[in-house]
Amino acid sequence: MSDTIERDPLRQRLAALEKQAEQGGGAERIAKQHKDGKLTARERIELLLDRGSFTELDKFVTHRATDFGMADKKIPGDGVVTGYGTVDGRQVFVFAQDFTVFGGSLSGAYAQKICKVMDLATRVGAPIIGLNDSGGARIQEGVESLAGYADIFLRNTLTSGVVPQLSLILGPCAGGAVYSPAITDFIVMTRAASYMFITGPDVIKTVTHEDVTKEALGGALAHNQKSGVAHFAADTEQAAIALTRQLLAYLPSNNAEDPPVQATADDPEREESALATLVPTNPNKPYDIRDVIKLVVDDKHFFEVQEHFAKNIVIGFARFNGRAVGVVGNNPAVLAGCLDIDASVKAARFVRFCDCFNIPLVTFVDVPGFLPGTTQEWGGIIKHGAKLLYAYAEATVPKVTVITRKAYGGAYDVMASKHIRADVNFAFPTAEIAVMGPDGAVNIIFRKEIEQAKDPVAEKARLVADYREKFANPFKAAELGYIDEVIRPEQTRAKVVRALEMLKDKRQENLPRKHGNIPL
Repeated sequence: MSDTIERDPLRQRLAALEKQAEQGGGAERIAKQHKDGKLTARERIELLLDRGSFTELDKFVTHRATDFGMADKKIPGDGVVTGYGTVDGRQVFVFAQDFTVFGGSLSGAYAQKICKVMDLATRVGAPIIGLNDSGGARIQEGVESLAGYADIFLRNTLTSGVVPQLSLILGPCAGGAVYSPAITDFIVMTRAASYMFITGPDVIKTVTHEDVTKEALGGALAHNQKSGVAHFAADTEQAAIALTRQLLAYLPSNNAEDPPVQATADDPEREESALATLVPTNPNKPYDIRDVIKLVVDDKHFFEVQEHFAKNIVIGFARFNGRAVGVVGNNPAVLAGCLDIDASVKAARFVRFCDCFNIPLVTFVDVPGFLPGTTQEWGGIIKHGAKLLYAYAEATVPKVTVITRKAYGGAYDVMASKHIRADVNFAFPTAEIAVMGPDGAVNIIFRKEIEQAKDPVAEKARLVADYREKFANPFKAAELGYIDEVIRPEQTRAKVVRALEMLKDKRQENLPRKHGNIPL
């Protein structure tokens, strides 16, 4: 009976189509993909999703083009594998571009497949993950392929802040194709194998006469270190996919859910004696804020984001007593922790992401101000710094701030101060909260007195000591209620955990509006 069923012509046709779709561009092109050190679209999906959880959609879709001999070149699936499955038991939607089929180039039908899974992801409230490996628009389809990109861009935009969107760049991503990943929340690239750029090296050489390689122009390190377009650089595809699974563990499925909680054996009241001396009392001595962060979070594990870009500020995910949080910290080990254009934009986007998805923010502050200089001013530090201010002020998630040392000038206001609606603000005894450092302040306030003094050096030293006593400490701010508590550094973990527990049911809404006008 079973043999009779399997010989049924329709079943045989189904089996043949399935086999053809799963072969993509065929054994020869699959072999070339492997030779280039890249996995196939289906292999990538198997690594990303829980074993056996993938359900494919639109497996037999083909393009509709008839020009340039395309009517005789149809492959089921048309160069992109789409569907849904689970990661650690949680539902996600995925599309994987197949470079073995027409170089992964996008057709109108291909775009409709991606749009379908994006619409489903938004409808059911689950993350969408794109595995990108494509030569760009399918030239044989002309404007239909361009329309397909725009259809995807629209969904990226309307989905932003509704469900998490993650992009893995696992091969080429050029021209208009780069804008979809750019709108998504996080971009993961692989070293040596992936690149992104608007125009390639050949066009650049023709137009500007610059000689540049693909890797130097738009490789993983270029976009992780220089442009800040990408958030992670992985050595291999396997590492990139493992990193993506790890990232998803910190994120809620959608904007109506809270981030996932993981059980931990780490004592929420744990004290760290090393914190008592980690922050130098000498205001000019550097230290790495990541050392502070790692000592206070669960299991001392900090999942850093954009670690290669704007290193004067640190962002990433961690947990306090099992609850996921977003962490932001000025890093005195780089540029003394100053805020500059890149640091402001990097942190602002991260703060807004966390606010979109109900992820509490914990901010560690050691900032002497905004980086001075013509490059910064002419580059728009006023506008870009305002982005971070705007992001923190607009955010309604729980916000806990710890000032470890310097908090000077406008940078004090910007870094999740009480005045822009931070909920709980702590300070170490080493905190210095003032308009500027004692030396600079005295030079401005007492310039004439110092000039007229019998011993200008001694007089300045006296005035600096007096200013430091009055302002270069957290107690004046605490007197005014701008700091909720001056804490012993070794108790930081317990204080933050208690604050977050108190704030877990926080509800706050902004005034009704279509949307704000962030200073882009």
